[in-house]
Amino acid sequence: MGKCTHQPKASGNIAGRTLNMAGFVEYQTGAVVSREVLRKDTGIVTMFAFDEGEGLSEHTAPFDALVCILDGAAEIIIAGKSHAVAAGEMIIMPAHKPHALKAVTKFKMMLVMIRS
Repeated sequence: MGKCTHQPKASGNIAGRTLNMAGFVEYQTGAVVSREVLRKDTGIVTMFAFDEGEGLSEHTAPFDALVCILDGAAEIIIAGKSHAVAAGEMIIMPAHKPHALKAVTKFKMMLVMIRS
């Protein structure tokens, strides 16, 4: 897998502004790019852009996570089961279940972590 790049958190107050979700984070060749949109005690919203073939290896998270695909297509594996997810679709990754992501094509997603 390639490098993982974190872009700066959204500058200024973006609350109450209309934003282009897919344009909030840009693709980089051979990389996974992330940009935090919002962080609160109750959860985090982060945008990601994955170059084709890039991904995140299997891991677990202590919180449920909602993944919304904004552009492209991904394979998301949850507890050993593969799911094809494409632009306009979403999937929930349950807390404490191992999951991994791989870009079938370049893809962008919004990740919403809900703390409970």
